[in-house]
Amino acid sequence: MENLIEINIENRDGSISVVNLPTDINLNLMELLKASGYDILATCGGMALCATCHIEILQGKDQLPEPSEQELDMLDTLPDANDNSRLACQLRLSNWNEKLAIKIKGILS
Repeated sequence: MENLIEINIENRDGSISVVNLPTDINLNLMELLKASGYDILATCGGMALCATCHIEILQGKDQLPEPSEQELDMLDTLPDANDNSRLACQLRLSNWNEKLAIKIKGILS
């Protein structure tokens, strides 16, 4: 399928899952992860106001758009954020994100 990419997800327990996600539907990464059964709280519903969908980019950071000021401000409130931290609610995937690797760090629901 042309609009399906494979990403690697490191779970909170250290296990790694390989998931195929569509790039041609109007969902952000947080919504795709929740739809795939991942336990992400997403309190604010994707408005970059709570950081409960915090992820760390392990591979493929250069293929993602730069974070907005609002996203950076929210990440600054997290004690475990680093230069590879992003909010999954602020990321829309494209075919360029094939083999993206992330680690889920947000709060459990």
